[in-house]
Amino acid sequence: MISKFVKGKTAVFIDAANILYSQKTLKWRIDYLKLKKYLEKEVDLVSLKYYTGKVGALEKQLSFLDKLQNMGYRVASKEIKLIKIENSKILQKGNLDVELALDAFKDRNDYDTLLLFSGDSDFSYLLDLLKVDGKKMVVVSTRKHISVDLLKRAKYVDLKKLRSEIEYKIQGGAEAPPEV
Repeated sequence: MISKFVKGKTAVFIDAANILYSQKTLKWRIDYLKLKKYLEKEVDLVSLKYYTGKVGALEKQLSFLDKLQNMGYRVASKEIKLIKIENSKILQKGNLDVELALDAFKDRNDYDTLLLFSGDSDFSYLLDLLKVDGKKMVVVSTRKHISVDLLKRAKYVDLKKLRSEIEYKIQGGAEAPPEV
């Protein structure tokens, strides 16, 4: 399905925080091995990058990130920050938007199509710059988590349309991988 929206070499960039919120809305999770296999079948995949905040030495998360790397994903992560907000509440923030955007721009000569798993409007400027270079852009997200700014700049694919190809299903009572 995605193949009809891309041209040439395709680089995939996944904003884990944004996609996590999409998965919560959809009430199903992505199987990242299935996603990789699906993308390899659909596009000329030249890179697969995953950006996430880390929570200390949380074993399940570290194990998940190791599995992603063993599958062939390049994982970029940094420790989350704890930000005090009103009423002494703490907000956990692990934003890697700048790293994702800089990598996508820096690597722009390696791909023809940027496949961005995010709906964050922070990436609008990146898409504008890539468009000047003649790049094709596709964003994958959900209706409730994609900005109008991205919809104006790129082809949009609703994540729920990929469910049958990439959904994580627990087999044999095994524990689901952690959400990171």
